[in-house]
Amino acid sequence: MIARPSLPVPLFALAALLALAVPVLTDWAPLDRADHALSEAFRAYGQPRPDLVSALRILTDVAATVPFMAAGLLAAILLAVRCDRPAAVFCATVTVTVPVLWGLAHWLLYNPRPLDGFVVVTSNGFPSGHTSNAVAAALAVVLLTWPRLARTGRLVVVSVATAFALFVSLTRVALLAHWPTDVLGGWLLALTVVPLAAYAARGRIPART
Repeated sequence: MIARPSLPVPLFALAALLALAVPVLTDWAPLDRADHALSEAFRAYGQPRPDLVSALRILTDVAATVPFMAAGLLAAILLAVRCDRPAAVFCATVTVTVPVLWGLAHWLLYNPRPLDGFVVVTSNGFPSGHTSNAVAAALAVVLLTWPRLARTGRLVVVSVATAFALFVSLTRVALLAHWPTDVLGGWLLALTVVPLAAYAARGRIPART
């Protein structure tokens, strides 16, 4: 079983993502200044704290593409073995679609990352791949567990999932791997793809009862 958020959620997220992409890619001055101001604040905080920066470099990669895809495909296989076909299709769709979409965006859209960051990444940065992966994984877990849990369990899962997504998002800005708007774009991409994948999985294959 898969919970499905209200349909306006992914539609609003998609509209917001497209609306955000325009000022980001055209270097709209107010947004550009805000990005630089926040990034420089994190640079000033991180430079005298090399141990913290080193720890964040390790922790941020929990949402890198390889662990994200490995966990997603493993979950899809386990759900298929349990004959929960809609959930398996959902997991597989999210696992493949999210990295493909942000990867295409990095390839097609010119948006350089902050210079002299605490991590060196040469690709374009909009939207943040780590953030997209983290938010997609967190939301997928919530949608998969929601129908199976009581109120307290739902609160715990939502809290942990949200904390995980926010933590990864923060590491990408704190390490100067991305501008804050790249991270916002990652949230919007995941909030578009994951709910639509849930609708597609449940719409094509009847859920078992």
